[in-house]
Amino acid sequence: MKFGIIGASGRLGSEVVKLFNEKDHQKVFAYDLNGEWKNDKPEILIDCSLPMVFDKTIGYACDFNIPFVIATTGLTDNNLELIKSYSNKFPIVQSYNYSVGIQVLLKLTETASAKLPDWDVEITETHHRFKKDKPSGTAKMIKKIFIGKEINTSSHRLGNVPGDHAVSFGGLGEVLTISHRALSRRTFAEGILLSAEFVIKKRSGFYSFTDVVFTK
Repeated sequence: MKFGIIGASGRLGSEVVKLFNEKDHQKVFAYDLNGEWKNDKPEILIDCSLPMVFDKTIGYACDFNIPFVIATTGLTDNNLELIKSYSNKFPIVQSYNYSVGIQVLLKLTETASAKLPDWDVEITETHHRFKKDKPSGTAKMIKKIFIGKEINTSSHRLGNVPGDHAVSFGGLGEVLTISHRALSRRTFAEGILLSAEFVIKKRSGFYSFTDVVFTK
């Protein structure tokens, strides 16, 4: 694939570039704090930037009119509505977490929630000190499972932790905890690569990473 990337020099963006290069994909467009670089039109665009440059990012997506993978967290409801409207023109995958393990955690949490409706629930998450949004997008994804139920979320920002998430269910005689730990940002880059391979075959549509992982 000839790929373009927004946020190419960031923590996640640089990991994505490294992995895509290893797989013999060609970077032909980049935009980050160093400015814009381009030597060809990309076949797919990847966003690893920040919400404050969303207008710039969606502008590039519209100009190129190509499949688009969005890994930016902290997006507003208005941002998401705009993304969904553009997905009628070109295919988009959007997720706050591109870990396959987190997708399994979400499925397990859905099962536990259905089987343990009267148990107490707590969500905890820990990320590196540089992460802007709090609670994380992943914690919000987990929280959405509990429709109509108020769930407490504890958020920690420590050192250089890529991402720890846990959901604890407590009954009067036992506690069940479902947890996931990302050991490096490469796992997110691998999920972004899976998403790129998935969405580049689509003509239009709005997809989640759940669709990528569980669509056969």
